[in-house]
Parts: sequence; structure tokens; C-alpha cells
Amino acid sequence: MCRVLDVSRSGYYSWVRHNGGIRQRENERLLVNIRAAYVRGRGTYGSPRVTAELRANGIPCGRNRVARLMQSNGIKAKTKRRFKATTKSRHDFLVADNILNQRFSVDAANKVWVSDITFIWTREGWLYLAAILDIFNRQIVGWSMGDTLSHGILADALHKALMQRKPDAGVMFHSDRGTQYASYAFRELMERHGFVQSMSSSGNCYDNALMESFFHTLKTELIYFEKYRTRQEARGSVFEYIEVFYNRVRRHSALNYCSPAEFERRARVA
Repeated sequence: MCRVLDVSRSGYYSWVRHNGGIRQRENERLLVNIRAAYVRGRGTYGSPRVTAELRANGIPCGRNRVARLMQSNGIKAKTKRRFKATTKSRHDFLVADNILNQRFSVDAANKVWVSDITFIWTREGWLYLAAILDIFNRQIVGWSMGDTLSHGILADALHKALMQRKPDAGVMFHSDRGTQYASYAFRELMERHGFVQSMSSSGNCYDNALMESFFHTLKTELIYFEKYRTRQEARGSVFEYIEVFYNRVRRHSALNYCSPAEFERRARVA
């Protein structure tokens, strides 16, 4: 090769050592920033989100390079367990039509909200979480927790969403067919505030996929790594995850790796 390039061997190897050293130092500096981005993502970010986080902070990098450095240094996102969602839809209440019908793309906030209820284990017993998500920017706009699975936590989550977002009448509200959503009391709330109620087809979790996805994310990034002694401890943990991390920091691939809050800010000025 040296003869082909018409350079001396000593000159060639000096060039290799010099440039190899530069590349090594660049990798070391990038690795420091990768670790910082990984910590900001609370250990939940793989290479795509870490790359987006670095670029958002003005650090130029390629996704493949970031992936190689993460792999060679044992940096990987928290392992995600399989999450199985459940619903209780056997009841005698009226069921709304599936108006949403898996159309999960809208052009503005406060057009379609989706909702569901899940449960979190503590040593004191179950803690129930009702959440409402705006499909435009994937933000949790309202949520509430309670010791029992009752209409009250859902009504409280809806009240918080209304206070925070103040939507016009006509917002579509989609859920599964659970008794809490089909009850007379909740349907009356929907009518009073001008919502258009929509419900999933029987036994089809994909009809409420965005809400199922949020609960999957919550449980695989937080809940499954915790052992809550009390319901109050769980409440504080979930509050911090939703309000501090998920809505304001966590980058979503569906939002071009923006957080929900950042995505909405950009939409307002576009």
C-alpha cells in the first residue's frame, strides 16, 4: 500500500497513529455525552433516543456510531417485560360506537382524547390509575389515582383534564367498554361537557392502542423496577414520572423524538 500511495512506511504508520488517536479521543468525548443523555433518559433510552437527545443539545453524531459505542460499553435501555392489558366489559350498560376506529392521527390538540384504567401493586394493596391522553402530542392531560376501582377516579381525571386544557365542545373521548366508561354517571359527564363518546370493539385492544402503549411504557420503565411499600409512595412515584419526565422530557419516536410538551410548542409556532 505504501508503494501504491508513494509514501514511506514510517510516514504511513505515523499518520495512522495520529488519526487513530484523534478518533479515540472523539469517541471518549462522545461517550461522556452518551452517558449523560442516557442518565437524562433515566436508563430508558436506546440509541435512537440517545442520538436525538445529543443532537437536540447541539452534539453532532451518527446513530450507528452512538449504537456501537453504547453496545461496546454495555449501555442499554431497561429491559421491557411483556405487558398484558385487561379490561372488564361484561355489563348491561349501553356501549358507544367505535367512532375513532384506530384513526390515531389528528392535526391539533384537544380533538381526540383516549383513556383507560390500570392497577399498580403496593404492599398495602392495589392502587388504581385512570389516565387521559391527547393523541395529538401523546400528553397525559388528566389522571387520578385511588384505592378502589370506582367511577370517582375517572371523574377526577376528567375534571383535571378539563381544568388544564379547557377544550371546546366536540372533543372525541375514546375508551374501552369498561363499566366505568359505560356507566350512567360517566355518560352524563360526557354529555354535560360536550364530548363525543367512542368505545373500542369488543375484545380488541388495538382500538385503544395509544393508551395501552402509555401504560406499557409506564410499567416497563418504572413500575416493574419498583417495590412500593405504601400507596402514597406509589402515588409520588407515578406523579413524578408523568408530570416531570413523561410529559416534559421523554422523547417519543412518533413525535419525531420530541417530548409531548416540546411537540406542542413547536406546533403552536409552525
